[in-house]
Amino acid sequence: MQQHPHKTDSELLAHYYSDGNTEWLGIILQRYTSLLLGVCLKYLKNEDDAKDAVQQVFFKALGELQKYEVAYFKSWLYMIAKNYCLMKLRNKGKITAPLNDVSLPAENDLDSKESQQLVEQNLTLLEKALLQLNIEQRNCITLFYLEKKAYQDIVNSTNYTLMQVKSHIQNGKRNLKIYMDSKHNNE
Repeated sequence: MQQHPHKTDSELLAHYYSDGNTEWLGIILQRYTSLLLGVCLKYLKNEDDAKDAVQQVFFKALGELQKYEVAYFKSWLYMIAKNYCLMKLRNKGKITAPLNDVSLPAENDLDSKESQQLVEQNLTLLEKALLQLNIEQRNCITLFYLEKKAYQDIVNSTNYTLMQVKSHIQNGKRNLKIYMDSKHNNE
């Protein structure tokens, strides 16, 4: 298959969703290999770990794209890479708070020490924000974002209906954002 440099990510995804040929995904992923390596290096600070992370992000992306349709591929892929790296750091004991929906500074905005301090502050704030949610929202947010459970898995492990799970996740995300924004605006 040719590289199709003239096709947009959306066009390549549409081809994949219509015929299921993973070569279309390979073309898209190849476009972003350098971006992913840069993101992973930024977080992991080790070239071998970063290369391994890129491979894991590719596998995760391939699996997720079989389940979900993605509208904004580049930003979606970036989030997968960022979350993978943060989870890897967390598992090594370098980060101890929940990781999703944390606004991280742009690469050139701050030096690495200031950047790390901002990440730590945001993680601490996010942990406090999670405690402000009602138990249903907290459970669903934790299962969906931190444990990467699918909606149906959450339904099966709780007494919530599918609509309740979706509602708890949506409302929990909104409440987390409101809490985080209010705390950032008070600083």
